[in-house]
Amino acid sequence: MLSRLTAYSLPIASVLIIMATIRYPDLAFQAALYGLNLWWNVVFPALLPFFIGSELLLGLGVVNGMGVILEPLMRPVFNVPGVGSFVLAMGLASGYPIGSILTAKLRRQNLLSKTEGERLMSFCNTADPLFISGAVAVGMFDNPSLGGVLLAAHYLSAIGTGLLLRFHGHRDSATAPGPATSKRGSLLVRALTAMDDARTRDGRPFGQLLGDAVHNSINTLLLIGGLIILFAVIIRVLTAVGIVSATAGLLAALLAPIGMSKALAPSLVSGFFEITIGAQQAAHSGAPLSQALAVTSAVIAWSGLSVLAQVASIVQGTGMSLRPYLLARAVQAALAAAVTLFLLGPAGPVADHLLVPAYLELNPVSSVPVWLDRIEGLGGLTLWFMGGLTAVSLVLHSLNKLRAAVRR
Repeated sequence: MLSRLTAYSLPIASVLIIMATIRYPDLAFQAALYGLNLWWNVVFPALLPFFIGSELLLGLGVVNGMGVILEPLMRPVFNVPGVGSFVLAMGLASGYPIGSILTAKLRRQNLLSKTEGERLMSFCNTADPLFISGAVAVGMFDNPSLGGVLLAAHYLSAIGTGLLLRFHGHRDSATAPGPATSKRGSLLVRALTAMDDARTRDGRPFGQLLGDAVHNSINTLLLIGGLIILFAVIIRVLTAVGIVSATAGLLAALLAPIGMSKALAPSLVSGFFEITIGAQQAAHSGAPLSQALAVTSAVIAWSGLSVLAQVASIVQGTGMSLRPYLLARAVQAALAAAVTLFLLGPAGPVADHLLVPAYLELNPVSSVPVWLDRIEGLGGLTLWFMGGLTAVSLVLHSLNKLRAAVRR
């Protein structure tokens, strides 16, 4: 029944959107220009180096070596192989949709099983901190000190989602083979061996590896750009024909009984499709600040249909199902809203002392382009995340060895 409903609804929706685009060509054109400008000036230059770098690290076997070092952390905590640590660090630091891209690559290289890939993608495909602390906290709410709350809510909800989704597919005991390394020797030696073995298996000369990395990265970014432009047009057209306002009216009737401001309904509807528009409308809704921030956190965690469409295209052919990912987005949205309200309410006094203002300037020097500053900031955060994960994993590994020695 559901498959038949989808088979009929999608063509009908597509025809209606095309008709609305023809009816409002000026709005569609302006929306397409907005999406193109966003992609070309921010997304493309900011993410291209990370995409190329990740391809090189995979081809050179660095990710396999990291997988051995991070296995003591990732397997018991999130029930995924150690190579997932690379996806976790890149996803948390670089934002949508790099977490899903790297998960799909690892899955295609058989470093993740189907279930492990679904678990990993559920909490590693997140918004980047520069967007949250800069664009949202400063640009939309005009309050840099809110960045700490929004960042804490987003990352805590992501980790919480990962802990919950570790039980996904618990009956499926299949795991990816992972790096074929000996259990003997120190962790560093095993990591270097895994890296060397992976490089040998890949076999491509560095010149070919670099060319493939650039080619694949640009193709992926072209796909992302097309989807950004498409959903920018869809949202503008749906707004013009009154569908967004009508849906917001129905949603407003549901918000009042639970004590939420009706003014937040349009932001929830817009945020269902696209993060930026939903967050911006929440910031200017006139609703109480705590409620506006809770809705903003939920919208950012949900990520919008635009990002979901990108993920669906990226994981095509990997065998991974989108159902766990959709469930994870809904779970994280609810968790993010709850954590935000908790940090602003009962934990308010503690949060004020522990959460330093998280404002990271998007353009601290007028002569430095935004995309260049984003590369510098995101690169530094990636290294910090990887360093922190490595430190925790080494501590856990040492504790496990100590426990084993005591038992003897």
